[in-house]
Amino acid sequence: MKFVVTRGQIVARGLTNRCPNCGARTLFETGRPFVLSSGCTNCGLKLERDEGSFLGAMSLNYGVTVCLYLVPILLAYLFLGLDGMIAAVAAGIGALGFPVLFYRSSRSWWLMNYYLVLPHHLPANQRAVSEDEDANT
Repeated sequence: MKFVVTRGQIVARGLTNRCPNCGARTLFETGRPFVLSSGCTNCGLKLERDEGSFLGAMSLNYGVTVCLYLVPILLAYLFLGLDGMIAAVAAGIGALGFPVLFYRSSRSWWLMNYYLVLPHHLPANQRAVSEDEDANT
C-alpha cells in the first residue's frame, strides 16, 4: 500500500508543529498559542478526535519534564555539588515553566505518534487507499 503522506513526512510535520495531513501551520488558533484548533483550516483534518484523546500528550509532557529537566537537576545536586537551595528553586521554576514551554510540542508530538502508527487514518492517505482499491477492481 502506497501512502500520499509518508511516515517520514508525518514525523517532520509533527516535530515542527504542523498538520500531519497537509503540513500547514494550523494546529493552534492564531493569536491563542495554547488553544488547539478543532480542525485544520487548510485541509479539514479533525484534530480533537474524541474526549480524552490528548491525555497522552499530557503524559508525554510530564515525562519529558521529569526526564530532561528535573532528573538532570537532581543529578547535578547529588553528584556535582549544586547547592540544595539553588537546585530546589530551579526545580520549582522548571517544574512549572518547562511544561508550559513544551505544551505545543507535546500536543503535536502526540498527534504525530498517533498517525505514525496509523497513517491510513489521514484523509490524504484514505483517498490514496480508496483510489488504489478502485484501480485494482
